[in-house]
Amino acid sequence: MPASPSPEFAMAKMAAPSADRDLKLLRRLLRARDRMDAAPHEEWPVSRLARISGTSEAYFARSFRDAFGIPPHRYLLTRRVERAAALLRDTDLPIIEIALQTGWNSLGTFGRTFRDVTGESPRELRQRMRAMPGDLERVPHCFVRAAQRPDLRMAVSEKRRRGSGDTTGPTETEVP
Repeated sequence: MPASPSPEFAMAKMAAPSADRDLKLLRRLLRARDRMDAAPHEEWPVSRLARISGTSEAYFARSFRDAFGIPPHRYLLTRRVERAAALLRDTDLPIIEIALQTGWNSLGTFGRTFRDVTGESPRELRQRMRAMPGDLERVPHCFVRAAQRPDLRMAVSEKRRRGSGDTTGPTETEVP
């Protein structure tokens, strides 16, 4: 008479389809994230990202946040600010041109968002980066970018509200 399978084996066998489904979902989420990374200057509404990943809008937004730790809009905002900071550091392009290349339609919105995220205006960042010694040239570029990546675990509007001393709003808000 064959031995009956252990409870652990039965649980693992039942969990296998779920794990396979999770990997497929992660691949689809990565596909959408890679598309944002390839063209951060484009508009990326959740509806477009959901179509790319083959999910509903609500499921995509929730799954993206669960997989990567931040909502899709905040992820895109991080990439745009990173790219803008690199252009400010490495080129002599006018700030308006950098704003347009990185996906902002207005210089005012770009400047306000950039300041809210990084703590300094685009001009201040450019001046500070140019005043620094050239020692960063010896550090691998991926390490420099990771160290300068903006911290967007909190919505920009929440940072602005806390900076102004307003404590009447909710403690955590999401950027749509």
